[in-house]
Amino acid sequence: MATAVRDIYVTALKNTHAVEMQALQIMERQVERLQHYPEMEAALRRHIAETHGQRTRLEDAMHGLAESPSALKEGILGFVGNMMALGHAPAQDEILKNAYANHAFENFEIAAYESLLAIGEAAGQGAHASGFQQSLREEQAMAETVRALIRPTTLRYIERTTAGEKADR
Repeated sequence: MATAVRDIYVTALKNTHAVEMQALQIMERQVERLQHYPEMEAALRRHIAETHGQRTRLEDAMHGLAESPSALKEGILGFVGNMMALGHAPAQDEILKNAYANHAFENFEIAAYESLLAIGEAAGQGAHASGFQQSLREEQAMAETVRALIRPTTLRYIERTTAGEKADR
């Protein structure tokens, strides 16, 4: 039983690490295209830095178990993240679609950390719980930040579009 729960925990660590890679790919592509939306750009830049810290916490936990990130999961989710970020680029309302997707993705990450914490507890792996709780709080704060920026971003999008300016980014 203990080995099975440990294996589930290791899988959860690797999956969460890969999700953070996907998040980085998405945010790094978007931040390049937000010159007309400085509040969203600043939030993404802050969260990119936090995400690097989250990945380090996950890597530390894996290394403590003599494990490492899954190159396959990293590659696939990194590619998917890039495609997700680029998928909205041709749209006039790219900024709105990205805001909705970012809000959803932050909530996905919240669920991943909630699950990871429960699995870690079941596996008797509490050494990194405080770090993962910090990651959870960062994801919750970013979800709230993105949610709070949806209205002002939408209003700026309307303003730019009705003024005949390029409003997509």
